[in-house]
Amino acid sequence: MKVLEFPLVKITIAFILGIIASYYLHFSISIIAFPLSLSFIAFFVVFFWTLKRNKKSSLFGILSCGLAFFIGTFTLISHTENLQKDNYTHCKSVFKSKQSTTLILREKLKSNDYSDRYIGLIKTISGKPYSGKVIVNVQKDSSKNHLIIGNSIKIQTILQQNKPSKNPNQFDYSRYLADKQIYAQVYCQKKEILVNKAIQKDIWYYCAKLHSRIISNLEKSNFNQAEMNVALALILGQQQEISQGIIQDYQYSGATHVLSVSGLHVGFIMLFITFILKPIPNTKKGSFFKLACILISLAGFAVISGLSPSVLRSVVMFSFLAIGNHLRRNGNIYHTLLVSILLILLFEPYFLFDVGFQLSYIALFFILWLQPILKNIYNPKNKLTIYIWEALTVSFARQIGTLPLCLYYFHQFPGLFFVTNIIILPVLSFIMIAGIVVMIIAIFTSPPLFITIIFEKSIYLLNLMIHAVASVDSFVIQNISFNLYHLWAFSFFIIGTIVWIKKPSFNKLLFVFVSIITIQLAFIFTKIETENEEELIVYNEKNNTLISERLGRNLLLFTRDTLSENNRNINSYLVGNSISLPTTKEIKNILYFKKNKILIIDSTKTYSEKIKPDILILTQTSKVNLDRLLQILHPKIVIADGSNSNSIQKYWKNSCLKKNIPFHSTKEKGYYRL
Repeated sequence: MKVLEFPLVKITIAFILGIIASYYLHFSISIIAFPLSLSFIAFFVVFFWTLKRNKKSSLFGILSCGLAFFIGTFTLISHTENLQKDNYTHCKSVFKSKQSTTLILREKLKSNDYSDRYIGLIKTISGKPYSGKVIVNVQKDSSKNHLIIGNSIKIQTILQQNKPSKNPNQFDYSRYLADKQIYAQVYCQKKEILVNKAIQKDIWYYCAKLHSRIISNLEKSNFNQAEMNVALALILGQQQEISQGIIQDYQYSGATHVLSVSGLHVGFIMLFITFILKPIPNTKKGSFFKLACILISLAGFAVISGLSPSVLRSVVMFSFLAIGNHLRRNGNIYHTLLVSILLILLFEPYFLFDVGFQLSYIALFFILWLQPILKNIYNPKNKLTIYIWEALTVSFARQIGTLPLCLYYFHQFPGLFFVTNIIILPVLSFIMIAGIVVMIIAIFTSPPLFITIIFEKSIYLLNLMIHAVASVDSFVIQNISFNLYHLWAFSFFIIGTIVWIKKPSFNKLLFVFVSIITIQLAFIFTKIETENEEELIVYNEKNNTLISERLGRNLLLFTRDTLSENNRNINSYLVGNSISLPTTKEIKNILYFKKNKILIIDSTKTYSEKIKPDILILTQTSKVNLDRLLQILHPKIVIADGSNSNSIQKYWKNSCLKKNIPFHSTKEKGYYRL
């Protein structure tokens, strides 16, 4: 590909590799400072040397990439907030006892059944200045929640560190929050909060106020709540109040991208503004006026939607596309994408590890790269056929490009994705245009009833079509085992095949065959790893005791209650480790794994004092005298699973501390793996 010859491609790749290296290798600033300074000096020495001799030098290119790599590592380090001295993670006392903490509410998150949730910025702890983001959980009660974005609040609280996933192969919420620079959470009641009358009126305050005004005016126009929540997700990217059932329908139909504001939505806005400005001539001044209108419109959309990261990404991406179009650089659209990626990652390097960021850019890249190839396969004459064919090719290009990542992250595939995209595009196009008009009106006043009814019914129709497709659950392939080996192997195969199709040659065909062999190797390595693995896991189950013993591909489950086939914890483990359905047995008091003797004591308190176990597992809130038990049995470690009450686990933990025996609570530390 000629695009790879563009110098910015190599610089961007080197910069991204620097971010990845810093993320996984955890470089410190002291380690990076010397090579960064050295590469910076070498770069300028060679630059002026080549400038003086007026000759191209391969050394200059190598040093440029090296400098980009170290700038990437430094960028990630400088944006890692827990490395900063004033970050609250360095205040150990706030994690041990209640401290007077002052925060400013920055963003409203999706509420759960128990709490209203916000992102808060810490300002002081016990009067000392600190910084950093936390999640603030305010317990729900009968009284109304009067907190707004911009409120400065004071709480006597203990910060709770983010806990890792409780069971194996589950979504690591702790890692997800850490990538957003959130390392702790606050849990409080409304009566414990002191609200300062002074409000910090920054851009986030005005965004939230504008958003609240839009919702208030929509409610005044008697907008149905369920449809309004979908409208806010479609137009403004606000998914806080949307129901789980509707989200599941969109997932199963392959239309999840519709609910989260991405390139699709921002692209609609850009096309709509371009269509309105079409009568303006493409003179120098006219073209500049069009560009200014598009950029202002996109910036305004970002503000109305609350400056969420996903919206900002898409707005930056399409702003660069608009600038590239204004400069008549349509042939270098890939370069425009690279500039937007580089700019975004310079300011927010952790976006690189965000699933939405990865899928957005990969989807757009494959639509630009693969769709023209698919489109040329068939040339319809009828306008309706042309529309259907173009919708199909765009849908297939996007799905082919994002398939490996979707399987890796979500382990499912919506078989009717192309049907969904064909039937919803006309309705979605109307909804986007009508939605923009309605939202603009709602900024100033309540929208007219007839416009509200039309908009509401169009969303109802969209939900109905999505639900109809999602209901054909036989086409939703779930629980697909797909690991990192498969991700890279299939990605190489897809890219190699497209490169060969675009311009066939022997070397490219050879690369395709090599990629096929790579796929086979990925399955072989996965099989070898699976068959050689031996482990015993104590799961964190709330009302049940669940222990799995794995020897290669064979999994034996021990449980006291009847195990549902759809147990989420077991399914996650099976899918993540490419294992077939397990054999289930009733749990016994004694288990053996390798050379370890495991004693399990439940509420019956049945055990033999002659047994000297290596591991003691306490379940079902067993009311044994643990002090006496430890003195008799002398286990190497004590494990308490999720079926035990919190109060008794505190007692057990103290007993183990007295005897200097490790204590593992699955409620606190997550599953135990032997």
